[in-house]
Amino acid sequence: MEINIYKTKAEMGAAAAAVTTEKLQQALARRGEACMVLATGASQFEVLNALVKKPVDWSKVTCFHMDEYIGIGDNHPASFRRYLRERFVSRVPALKTFHYVNGSAPDPQAECDRLEALISKKYVDVVQCGIGENGHLAFNDPPADFETERSYLMVELDEACRRQQLGEGWFKTLDDVPRCALTISIRQIMKAGRIVCTVPDERKAQAVKDCLKSAVSNHHPASILQQHPDCHLFLDNAAASRLEKR
Repeated sequence: MEINIYKTKAEMGAAAAAVTTEKLQQALARRGEACMVLATGASQFEVLNALVKKPVDWSKVTCFHMDEYIGIGDNHPASFRRYLRERFVSRVPALKTFHYVNGSAPDPQAECDRLEALISKKYVDVVQCGIGENGHLAFNDPPADFETERSYLMVELDEACRRQQLGEGWFKTLDDVPRCALTISIRQIMKAGRIVCTVPDERKAQAVKDCLKSAVSNHHPASILQQHPDCHLFLDNAAASRLEKR
């Protein structure tokens, strides 16, 4: 794992976007197409802002959405579909395809099956992700399922995860935060050619330390990134504050 630490979130986001762009351009040159998975949340603000300005032929790029709450519409202020539509899809030239996770689907398992059928036909060049305050990767809260071969899952969100969403201002009360979500699986994330993980803020510092300095464990889900051969971790000084100085 390559660890990169920056003074500001803007520098961190720009560097992460550059590494993502490099991998996409390599795929486009080699295969004439590329595929990526996009995350959401506060950790991705600066990354996406930089990525939409990069010289990528988006008409040849297929994107998958990482996760979504079950039971909220795509115009809800906390909807990740809305987040990506506003912060990415509407800001780049026409994408080849964007596969959203439909948290409003009447049959959540059927929605997981639909997404699995689509992503199973693709080689994912890049996954962009973050690390949760509880160490989660996507919405795979601890103890995460490291064994399932399913590409997308229905999961229950633990209280730490739900409190993070409240703390970031996406919801007015804890009771408003959904208790269940659809998420890409750990094994599907690990299949990607490159993982670009961006983690800002002091509130993530303990999770960063746990996931980097502890043995790989589903109690620290993002610790699995230690085993990926091409993982790039981007931190700001605050998120890196509990790591030993190098």
